[in-house]
Amino acid sequence: MTLKQANRYDAIDALRGAAIVWMTLFHFSFDLNHFAYLKADFYGDPFWTWQRSVIVSLFLFSAGLSQAVAVQQRQSWSRFWRRWRQVALAALLVTAGSYAMYPQSFIYFGVLHGLALMLIVVRLTARCGGWLWLMGAVALMMPWAVAYLHAAWPGAEVLNTPALNWLGLISRKPITEDYVPLLPWLGVMWWGVAAGAWMLRVRPQWLARPVAPSMRPLVVLGRWSLSYYLLHQPVLMGLLMLINRA
Repeated sequence: MTLKQANRYDAIDALRGAAIVWMTLFHFSFDLNHFAYLKADFYGDPFWTWQRSVIVSLFLFSAGLSQAVAVQQRQSWSRFWRRWRQVALAALLVTAGSYAMYPQSFIYFGVLHGLALMLIVVRLTARCGGWLWLMGAVALMMPWAVAYLHAAWPGAEVLNTPALNWLGLISRKPITEDYVPLLPWLGVMWWGVAAGAWMLRVRPQWLARPVAPSMRPLVVLGRWSLSYYLLHQPVLMGLLMLINRA
């Protein structure tokens, strides 16, 4: 779900591919629960909520790594916007598809929506150097600061409204099937940029090292991550619907 580079690093694609495999297993379990083949609490059970957090973190961290590479390779803004439009369009398709499936809890600011916004922020701040580590840490700590804000100031309730909850400054999670707001998730992506810039400068061999042949399928998945992301749920849900009707 990141920008294509003139010279790609297989290690980054493999990391993204691993996240895709994990995401597929997670979503398949979610779909099994939807069709009553599995009984699980995907919204409150830490076994599932923590998995989701790690999967989203892997995607955003790898997106940050890719942005560090893009900046180092002097990717043009025209190329950036060309790929960004693909991510934004994919986000709109997710909204439309989820509305058809879950009209009461459709996705209006999920991982692709968040990624589209974060890509712009990260692109504009990618040259902040070591400050990115601190900026990322502050973003990741925002949930604790926001909890104090809501407890101390009743007026902060406005941040829970749909018009503003994309910021992530909420005291309760909105009713939606996927929610990846700007904060604290921007912190993960900032750390990805910071880590990528450091490796390109100090340990470039870590990224340039060829992956093992057994990892090549993950590399391929990582390179087609946006297309796969859009297609995997309709395919999984379609198969389960056919089985359910048989």
